[in-house]
Amino acid sequence: MQIHPMAVTDRNTWNATLALMPYAHVLQTWEWGEFKAATTGWKPERIAYMHRGEAVAMAQVLTRQEGPFRIMYVPKGPALDYTNQPLRLAVIEALKRHALERGAIFIKIDPDVVIGVGVPGTPEAYEEPLGQQIAAEWGQAGWRFSREQVQFRNSVIVDLRRSEEELLAAMKQKTRYNVRLAARRGVEIRFGSADDLDLLYRLYEETARRDDFVIRPLEYYRRAWGDFMRAGLAQPIIAEYRGKAIAHVIIFGFGKRAWYFYGASSDEERNRMPTYALQWEAMRWARAQKMIVYDFWGAPDDFHDENDPLAGVFRFKAGFGGVVVRRIGAWDYPARPALYTAYTRAMPAVLGVMRSVARRRLRQGSHQTA
Repeated sequence: MQIHPMAVTDRNTWNATLALMPYAHVLQTWEWGEFKAATTGWKPERIAYMHRGEAVAMAQVLTRQEGPFRIMYVPKGPALDYTNQPLRLAVIEALKRHALERGAIFIKIDPDVVIGVGVPGTPEAYEEPLGQQIAAEWGQAGWRFSREQVQFRNSVIVDLRRSEEELLAAMKQKTRYNVRLAARRGVEIRFGSADDLDLLYRLYEETARRDDFVIRPLEYYRRAWGDFMRAGLAQPIIAEYRGKAIAHVIIFGFGKRAWYFYGASSDEERNRMPTYALQWEAMRWARAQKMIVYDFWGAPDDFHDENDPLAGVFRFKAGFGGVVVRRIGAWDYPARPALYTAYTRAMPAVLGVMRSVARRRLRQGSHQTA
């Protein structure tokens, strides 16, 4: 199949065309590229792959220089119809050429191609033939399953093309009880805006200290949250008790899909189950936006490992009656194999040190404000 790349330089054209693509993702939007450029130094290129005058695939390629290494990443992309074998083969070859021409040591892709459904080892689990075939094709074409998985590979998704009664009935009994309990215990839900950024951050910071994960300074989230809210791509939903915010979620939405990217809760009033009420309200909001999928964004790599950091969170998400999807994950094409090997060996150690320093600073901050 003959395709040719065309640079897209207009925000509205890019987002409108992307929204119609199969496997479109919010991390491929114009706003995500601008956000990564402003906060972490990535430079975005927006490429539409044309066939007979029509865009048939799209890839927002982020490029960054790390010392002698130039690396490329297509976050949650490329977007295209993966059931079309000639097209998907043509696009990965085009991305390989792009990396070679630009002098990158590798290019990483990680579209939401599903390779399996359900928790392995359970009766309802099965492998997805299309995803398995694509993984084999990529391996034959010189791509390698990446040692650095940037995004979550697995998730829980809820089909929103059902009535509210059907969605509630699909939940586990305890989850459904807690959704209703929150209202009985006085939890009130409101929709927030960019005016609530300071409040959202304070709750997020409290959650990070309690659960021991690393967050960035407030200015980062003014862009990570605020810019997307102003663009209509994110919606904060806040749970309050007696006028005080006790929990929130920030839902990102694009095309026909919504993602639960961020959530936070206070140490106070947790027995009122505000997080359950928030997830239910988020699903109702997504349905009202005519979205058909609610993606809980993140599940364990090993579902049987109780020590996996996502094990407890997964049990919470699974209660909402969704389906576990296992995705193909991130794959790298090593355009310069020797440098790629050096990079992949060095970077895990560097990142480990950086995360340890950030976690230590977070703990010090919690002691200072206690």
